[in-house]
Amino acid sequence: MRYSLAVHGGAGTILKSNMTPEKEAAYHAGLRRALDAGETVLRDGGSALDAVTAAVCALEDEPLFNAGRGAVFTDQGEQEMDAAVMDGRDRRAGSVAGIFGPKNPVLAARAVMEHTVHVTMTGPNALAIARKAGLEFADKDYFFTQARWDALQETLRLKKAGEDDGDPARRHGTVGAVARDQHGNLAAATSTGGWTGKAAGRIGDTPVIGAGTFADNATCAVSGTGHGEIFMRWTAASEIAARMRHAGESLEQAARHVVMVDLKENDGSGGVIAIDRDGNITLPFNSEGMYRGLVRAGEQPQTAIYR
Repeated sequence: MRYSLAVHGGAGTILKSNMTPEKEAAYHAGLRRALDAGETVLRDGGSALDAVTAAVCALEDEPLFNAGRGAVFTDQGEQEMDAAVMDGRDRRAGSVAGIFGPKNPVLAARAVMEHTVHVTMTGPNALAIARKAGLEFADKDYFFTQARWDALQETLRLKKAGEDDGDPARRHGTVGAVARDQHGNLAAATSTGGWTGKAAGRIGDTPVIGAGTFADNATCAVSGTGHGEIFMRWTAASEIAARMRHAGESLEQAARHVVMVDLKENDGSGGVIAIDRDGNITLPFNSEGMYRGLVRAGEQPQTAIYR
């Protein structure tokens, strides 16, 4: 069986009018590194779960993206990260919410799945699980980026003035991966720092299984990025699978309906990457852009930002 992999770096893209050639090249390079990390696993016969974990780790390590090292700041000037993984073989899942410390939050989510009987953990207990699993931690200096700090100051200034510049990069920003391995298994992983200036303690759709992350071998694997509250209210990720299962829709039909109708018509800007059990990939979004990439066995990787 042929493998397939897709990644995203968030629908919170820099407005095209503000993008420079240098930044654009850097984003494409970051997406390619993630694709390479995931494809290396798949090419060697590894599992979809290992592939999406490796791809998301690469994205978390890249400060350009809003996850891990590039996470944005809350309205209290802190960084709180969410992440999730899901295995399509048996719907095992793990997620963490509002954590700070592990260099790769997606590995903390996987530790919850593999070392506990729970699905979602938060706070000190989530960190204790990560430490027991031997995960690497980092201090504030590692996670701090001047660009994210400056974005928080500007967001707070706009909020105080009662203004909104409509920049999607303030409200969006997530990374994720979906894969089908050579054995026909699916998996999904998602990680985020949330949105710039979010209320401390806010948890988005990323760690909510069925909202921002979902995988089931019978239908598809999905990772979402966008206005998390709307993704949660419309259970976006699992709704795609439900339309495939119960309405007989194709992956493309189901994903496009959820993104372009359910979400778009309800202030749910953003997009998803999704892959079905046959390895078909779709990457619909209703915002100006979405950092994204895909690769299939025997083909060259492709990356894109805008339409």
